[in-house]
Amino acid sequence: MQKTILWIGALVVGAILGLLGINWLNEVMNFVATVYTRLFQLLAVPTIVLAVICTLVTFGSKGSGRIFWHTLTYTLLTTISAAAVGAMLYVLINPGNLPTGTILESSEAAAVQGLDLTYSDHILSIIPNNIVKPLLEGNVLSLLLLAFAVGIGISKLPDSENKSVVVKGMLGLQELLFLLIRWLIWTLPLGIVAFSAQLSAQVSAGMVADSLGKYVLVILGGNLIQFFVILPLFLLVRGLNPIHVLGRMMPAVLMALFTKSSAATLPVTMESAEQRLGIKKHIARFVLPICTTINMNGCAAFILVTSLFVMQNGGTPLTPTLILTWMGIAIVSAIGNAGIPMGCYFLTLSLMSGIGAPIAVLGVILPIYTIIDMVETAENVWSDSCVAAMVNQDLRDRSS
Repeated sequence: MQKTILWIGALVVGAILGLLGINWLNEVMNFVATVYTRLFQLLAVPTIVLAVICTLVTFGSKGSGRIFWHTLTYTLLTTISAAAVGAMLYVLINPGNLPTGTILESSEAAAVQGLDLTYSDHILSIIPNNIVKPLLEGNVLSLLLLAFAVGIGISKLPDSENKSVVVKGMLGLQELLFLLIRWLIWTLPLGIVAFSAQLSAQVSAGMVADSLGKYVLVILGGNLIQFFVILPLFLLVRGLNPIHVLGRMMPAVLMALFTKSSAATLPVTMESAEQRLGIKKHIARFVLPICTTINMNGCAAFILVTSLFVMQNGGTPLTPTLILTWMGIAIVSAIGNAGIPMGCYFLTLSLMSGIGAPIAVLGVILPIYTIIDMVETAENVWSDSCVAAMVNQDLRDRSS
């Protein structure tokens, strides 16, 4: 509780500093925020790899299979619900079309950001062609494939001194990694001050002003409903107190809000799940790295709502069949989303480009995507936490 109060206090202090509008202070805050983001990104990659490998090695691929299927089931259910909420809100609020002039002015921005990406490129990028490239690029999906292969491979090796040395080495590296994470989390209030100051400075400078009222209302409204209504209902059905779970996972949710990266937040998510929420280590260290990659509630809603908005501006009639079809596409795309910055934005741009929709609309959305990305990432990490808590509860029920 004291840590949460300290983090909220840092949040308020940072917001006040950002609103002062002092240039040199804003530059210092931007520098500190960048340092913390880079440090967490540095720790995120080995955290994901070692967590999956060590879990498979320690508990065996057979025992981990049950955890994986529980995780996948809850991931699909929460992602489907997020997309459904987005679709219902879109139909109810019915955002209008943008002025033609606004779209034309934004076409250059969208073209610059697009980089001619295709969805096949995302799929191919998952398959590694050497062991070093995924590590250098931080390609999370490729690393997960390698981690699963290595972990299952080690677990299948016959017991020997060589296997014992490898396993002990992996577990030792994981212990060292978590020690570094605890050190970084101890200094995190300074980072929260910087993140908060950075955001409030952007707001006061008018960077988040938008002219897309109803579209933004659908996106943010859907995220808030998923965050405060749908996910708590999932927890209640499994006999868990959502207020208790959210309170324990608040450091991770706040961290996600400011870093805009589920992967960068993963060390905090795992530490909060194990130390604050009491999730068993082998479950937290197996479920959360997987969820960080495939459990993208906010991304599914963004892809669906933004695709409908773009197609509508291109003159496509939004029939129930079309909406249901794109719900399916959004769910699959979100689960298979590549681990790159602004991944949901690029993926939506690729999908719209592939069907000949007016991608210039995405140029209008681009200036406000920072805020959307913050809320989506916080929702994704909250959903990851809920899935981990529910899997932990399921397996506890089975063992009792």
